[in-house]
Amino acid sequence: MSPRDLQSWLRWQESLHPRDIELGLERLRPVYSRMTGLAEGSRVISIAGTNGKGTCVAVIEAVAIAAGQRVVAYTSPHLFRYNERIRIDGQPVDDDRLVRAFEAVERARRGTPLTYFEFGTLAALEICAAESPDLVVLEVGMGGRLDAVNIVDADVAVITSIGLDHQAWLGFDRESIGSEKAGIIRSTRAVVIGDPDPPLSLLSRAEELGAPTYAYQKQWQIEQHPDVWHLSGVDGGIESLPYGPLRGVLVRNAGCALQALALTGSGTLGSETQVRRAIDQLELPGRMQIIAGEVEWVVDLAHNPEGAAALATTVSQRPAAGSCRAVFGMLADKDIGGVVKELAPLVDQWYLTGIQDGRGASVDEMAAQVAAAGVRRIEVCQTVEQACQRARSESTAGDRVIAFGSFHIVGPALEWLAVYSPASGRGGDQPG
Repeated sequence: MSPRDLQSWLRWQESLHPRDIELGLERLRPVYSRMTGLAEGSRVISIAGTNGKGTCVAVIEAVAIAAGQRVVAYTSPHLFRYNERIRIDGQPVDDDRLVRAFEAVERARRGTPLTYFEFGTLAALEICAAESPDLVVLEVGMGGRLDAVNIVDADVAVITSIGLDHQAWLGFDRESIGSEKAGIIRSTRAVVIGDPDPPLSLLSRAEELGAPTYAYQKQWQIEQHPDVWHLSGVDGGIESLPYGPLRGVLVRNAGCALQALALTGSGTLGSETQVRRAIDQLELPGRMQIIAGEVEWVVDLAHNPEGAAALATTVSQRPAAGSCRAVFGMLADKDIGGVVKELAPLVDQWYLTGIQDGRGASVDEMAAQVAAAGVRRIEVCQTVEQACQRARSESTAGDRVIAFGSFHIVGPALEWLAVYSPASGRGGDQPG
């Protein structure tokens, strides 16, 4: 089949494999071998981690572009349009370019069943190869060792954090999950670790491969002050960095990004002035994003207990004058109760909404699990827009609304708030 437009391609890709998620590189290797590989001069940074990957990618991308580097970045899922997943110098690729990439993957596929995520990853790599950028930035979808992104050898690996998520695929403890994420490390090539307490499995794998390790609070540190933060580490570090949109744990993720850039080679990091300007002008939609107003909104993609704990810490450090309400929805395979328990002490009223996706939790499932976590003030809404409307209508000056959970919640919430202008496109896949 050869669909003609982007939406037809995306719908068709959903039917190519019987499972939404199928980890492993065996099917991908022969397909990728028939495609054009990345240009020799392109340096590659691959980013894995339970949380913080998107922020890390965004900082690397912005700082490298400010330094005059040509950058192609691949991330997933997306908030509004599929095109957001592949960016050339910060701009999403257009429909025609995506379709051409899909056509290239289909020619190379030769009947091999690929998941939606795998097809998109190979398309992103085709664009990376054709553009021959100075820097390629790749966000791992799930885990690391068996993720489609890991078909490429990274010059620098970044592992932002290790938490409990995707246990059915990655293991049920931090050591198992750390071992999976360590799969993106390559022999003798640098790895940047952002977790303050990395699992032994991760450190042992880096040592086994002879990979120079740059771990937070050991080889690099962050010092935070009210108006600026300082980074010390590779190349001596940078002082008096602005926060821009960085809040809470996002500062540490930005530190990972700057360390990775410093390790990729001359010119990638740029001058201190360029770094400061890039961070100050950075945009991080849906990542501890605060939208000021009579009623303040905090919008965040926290969808596991670690992410929810970070959100709770950030919110509690700047308490609202009035009540706090939450608009919330998650995928069914997530630890809904664990997430709710992190925010429950801070939220007075919950507005729950289901997700219309094969992996989404229904409204009834959400309500049952939130109630089981000890929450009593629950209102069920059929859509994100309805939940946002109810939360806003019942809020008064000085109140706060937290909209958080899956990409399927955050994207529509930002649309309802008129913060961004969405377009058509599927909302997400495996990381959600």
